[in-house]
Amino acid sequence: MSKTYRVEGMSCGGCAASVESAIKAQVPTANVAVNLETGAVAVTGVDDDSLVQRAVESAGFTFAGPMAS
Repeated sequence: MSKTYRVEGMSCGGCAASVESAIKAQVPTANVAVNLETGAVAVTGVDDDSLVQRAVESAGFTFAGPMAS
């Protein structure tokens, strides 16, 4: 299952790497793709939104929920 989330506060490659690492720490098998321009984070392999939210917030960013498909 793939889902895209909006994450606020990312401004550089380091931010993107932090978000990706945090999500993969929660779910090591997840595939994560970050788009800095749109603030979109596409995650495949995670069915629980709360895991993604906790990971994003633990990395210091604002989880703004799933994006419309």
